[in-house]
Amino acid sequence: MSELKTSKSSPKWVADLASPPAHRSKNGSIPDPPGYPSSQTTSSKKKDASKQVQQRKAPTPDEMDTLKLKKAWEVALGPIKSLPMTAIMMYMSGNSLQIFSIMMVFMAFKNPVVGILATNQAFERFETDSNRAKMFTVKLAYVAMQLVALALGVWKINNMGLLPTTRSDWLAWEVQREPLEHAITAL
Repeated sequence: MSELKTSKSSPKWVADLASPPAHRSKNGSIPDPPGYPSSQTTSSKKKDASKQVQQRKAPTPDEMDTLKLKKAWEVALGPIKSLPMTAIMMYMSGNSLQIFSIMMVFMAFKNPVVGILATNQAFERFETDSNRAKMFTVKLAYVAMQLVALALGVWKINNMGLLPTTRSDWLAWEVQREPLEHAITAL
């Protein structure tokens, strides 16, 4: 009796979820939409796919080395991909000494230095005995990309006026000129 009350008080969609409608048989005159094959063809394709998965052979060591080298190149070129966004953010932060621009400069120096120091750890999962010579080139490219990122930080601190690049920055080491003549004012 309580079930009867709840079914009357609950919406129709709740009853539909509890007991879904019976599956309608497919009308043969209406074709399946593109990308939605019928269940008969789907089951036969699943069987074919399982046969294909079973027939797949393991990759050879040369193929694995090639794949690892491609992945290593992706890691090596990773720092340069984030460089345009970093440059735009540095440009937009301005040249005045503010907390945001100081944090940007700090991160511009910290990330490349940490990346250079962790070069071997970044590539140890890709390195094998047979591709060690090729990995040296990849590591060299990675370090070069990190140095380009570091140069961006140097550009920013130069724009902020923190690099001593003008003669006035070195006045403490300038020798004071000795005058050739002295002028004395008269009363």
